[in-house]
Amino acid sequence: MTPKTMKTTTGALRDIRIQDPFWSDYIRLIREVVIPYQWEALNDRIPGVEPSHAIKNLRIAAGEDEGSFYGMVFQDSDVAKWLEAVAYLLESEPNADLQQVADAVVDLIAKAQREDGYLNTYYQLKEPGNEWTNLCECHELYTAGHLIEGAVAYWHATGNAKILDVACKFADYIGKVFGPGPGQIHGYDGHQEIELALVRLYRATGEERYLQLSRYFLDERGRSPSFYDREHEARGHTHHWESDFMIKKKSYSQAHAPIREQQTAEGHAVRLVYMCAAMTDIALETGDAGLFAACRTLWNNIVTKQMYVTGAIGAMAQEESFTLDYDLPSDTAYAETCASIGLIFFAHRMLRAEPDGRYADVMERALYNTVLGSMSRDGKHFFYVNPLEVWPKACGVNHVYDHVKTVRQGWFGCACCPPNVARLLASLGQYIYTIDDSTVYTHLYIGGETDLLVGANRFTLEQYSELPWQGNVRFGIRTEAETGAMFTLALRVPSWCDSLQIFINDVPCMPVMHNGYALIRRTWLDGDRIDLSMPMEVMRMKGHPLLRETSGKVAIQRGPLVYCLEEADNGEHLHRLYVGPVQAAETAFEQDVLGGVQVIRMEVSRLSDRNWDGELYASNVDSLFEPATATFIPYYAWANRGEGEMAVWVREK
Repeated sequence: MTPKTMKTTTGALRDIRIQDPFWSDYIRLIREVVIPYQWEALNDRIPGVEPSHAIKNLRIAAGEDEGSFYGMVFQDSDVAKWLEAVAYLLESEPNADLQQVADAVVDLIAKAQREDGYLNTYYQLKEPGNEWTNLCECHELYTAGHLIEGAVAYWHATGNAKILDVACKFADYIGKVFGPGPGQIHGYDGHQEIELALVRLYRATGEERYLQLSRYFLDERGRSPSFYDREHEARGHTHHWESDFMIKKKSYSQAHAPIREQQTAEGHAVRLVYMCAAMTDIALETGDAGLFAACRTLWNNIVTKQMYVTGAIGAMAQEESFTLDYDLPSDTAYAETCASIGLIFFAHRMLRAEPDGRYADVMERALYNTVLGSMSRDGKHFFYVNPLEVWPKACGVNHVYDHVKTVRQGWFGCACCPPNVARLLASLGQYIYTIDDSTVYTHLYIGGETDLLVGANRFTLEQYSELPWQGNVRFGIRTEAETGAMFTLALRVPSWCDSLQIFINDVPCMPVMHNGYALIRRTWLDGDRIDLSMPMEVMRMKGHPLLRETSGKVAIQRGPLVYCLEEADNGEHLHRLYVGPVQAAETAFEQDVLGGVQVIRMEVSRLSDRNWDGELYASNVDSLFEPATATFIPYYAWANRGEGEMAVWVREK
């Protein structure tokens, strides 16, 4: 099947006004707390957290300050992602003070850029002359990609031509350095990102060369797996990190085989989904059916064999990577925040190629659980790693848990996740709808109003949503056309919904069902109203029989939210709680708990130690159970009440 290019609301955030009882608070948090807090972090003004030095690196490169480079080789990318998040906020709601700060950052970036277009403060300050000698390990094109993405977003939001000129100048320089021609580098970066960025630059400028350069980087990957070895040999077998595993293990950066031949998700999880998102972009722009088939293959492997129930991916801390099919441990899960964000990028692009509810289901799962759970309610603390089970006493003692943090951190030396969360939530409106010539697809039920153009029809679509607490949604149509607007409204039927009721102007509607969407085609008149009722039952999710970690256990889900047990409600030793096969669940919205959440209570059994006399093992002891009441809270809300145990999967009696 050839992928179908769709017009979307992407890049038109000024036409999308989120007004939602749940999500508006998070967007306000990004605007009022997260972006200012991250600005302070980028300027090293937050006591007690890991310094960033990212702005100072740029100031030194621009000749405005003195000193030496500090931070990771990709430190510049934190500034670029911050600028991108600011762009989305400004497009949604102009703010002269914030734009003044961001314009100054643009001026600083432009001043730091070399005359030939190159911009990377690590190489400009620390290793001048060694540019492009260690693509495998040192993220040069990754950092360039984030700069280009931030530049396109900021230009689109503000019309600032200076930052777009920086991006084009850098991309043109890269196009001279890389390619199949004589004297060019026949290679690719160790961390995919430039591929995504070049497609965005192509869409902004219409310059075909950027699209072709993106395609070149994708097609070259894995076609020449010895590229890393050749550059390693050329620089005298040195390596940047403590070991040379990135060079030796080609699958770590998906360079072990051409991208069209890769059958399973391998290696670093963020790199994989960034690559897949770019592959889908190229397939969309070029109609490459073979490339899209490769996207489908990798998608299916991820979501059917290597994804956590929370929408997290990347099971292993070592190499931040996928491991093998059905290996999804809860307590040692790496589940990096950026990986779930990348999965959302991938899902959104697959939805543009072929509207299918399964992509939106995964996008929703990752958004409401892992991404939302990675940030504290105060907007100033973050998880890099998102485990599904935590025993704080073991953390710091058993080194297998060294990567697991029991409370969110103020900042990180490798601070890729916080600005990634900011740019995703600041652009949330882009993920609600996609549009083709005659159909509006609703993927996420998030309240607000959106100005749309479908064919020749201009109208405003209003959405009122009670998610994630109740499954009631209402749409309203506003149009000035006296004859109305003819189009199809496609409403996603979530995987958690067993029965969907739809009313149009209070009259029951029996829509056509297709690929997880309820399709309603008619001439819509001003004032038309569509009501959806999606019952939210408490579901007991079970893992595939090949999932060793979930065997004999259940996870509780209601609507899009996965729930967990927390020590604050249930005491310690959560592993001793068992749910019965038919126990009823009680739900209640509690305004004074974690800012207001729907909790689930269930009668359970607690394994007792009353008949144990100090033995570690015994053969003649009967298991005794005591009645207890378990309280489950949404997974995203855990660790907001201090340190304590947490578990998503619960034993079934």
